[in-house]
Amino acid sequence: MSTDHSVCITRPAAQAEVLANALAQAGIVAISQPLLAIESLPHIPAPVRSRVLALDEYQHIIFVSLNAVHFGMELINDYWPQLPQGLHWYSVGSATAAALANFGIDATFPPRQMSSEGLLQMNALQSVTGDNILIVRGEGGRTTLRETLLARGARVDDLPCYRRTCPIYSPGSFLEALEKSAVRLLVITSSEGLANLLALLSPEETTNLQLRTLLVSSERVADQAREAGFIDVRIARNASDAAIVEAVLQWQEDMGEL
Repeated sequence: MSTDHSVCITRPAAQAEVLANALAQAGIVAISQPLLAIESLPHIPAPVRSRVLALDEYQHIIFVSLNAVHFGMELINDYWPQLPQGLHWYSVGSATAAALANFGIDATFPPRQMSSEGLLQMNALQSVTGDNILIVRGEGGRTTLRETLLARGARVDDLPCYRRTCPIYSPGSFLEALEKSAVRLLVITSSEGLANLLALLSPEETTNLQLRTLLVSSERVADQAREAGFIDVRIARNASDAAIVEAVLQWQEDMGEL
């Protein structure tokens, strides 16, 4: 098996480290070049805090990411040292559910399509007319989950508790790092990460990068990557570390490196 730095992880630093360790256990050496940075919000407005105070009035609480658990539970625990009973808790995937388990929360999650679309396919979120739903999330981002649940007749509130920003790289430094480590595969698991990548690069650099393989975690991001000019786009079965490792191993096998 090749031990070259042929894989680049673009997740935020903390999540990138976890994935890098999972890849290392599979014998894959990767570098990290984050395309997203996660920051706590400097101020939580009073209307948002009021949603935390009214946590026991919701029937469904949805966490859309590991960061939502980290920052959201910190906020919730400030007001609810003992969580209210009778709530239905959901997470976007297995890693998010594992993080919630550390708080004594048994969250359900879509077993395969770990995304907003996967959550919306769950039986428990089909008939929600009149239900109160709280979505713990970052600022901005996709609105598919909220809009679909509203269309199903639910009353939906957001609990924004962090924000995503684009890391600062000096001109040319991102691509230089990839070339220095002979990176041929980039792991990008969000639309925002892809958008930040394209914003960082000059047209010439973008053309250079399009020759590399892109590994994404959904058809949606794959379509966006192809529209941006990437030719070799692979799709992992979901965004979990296990699925990413599996897809990287399959790529290495296809490249004749195993």
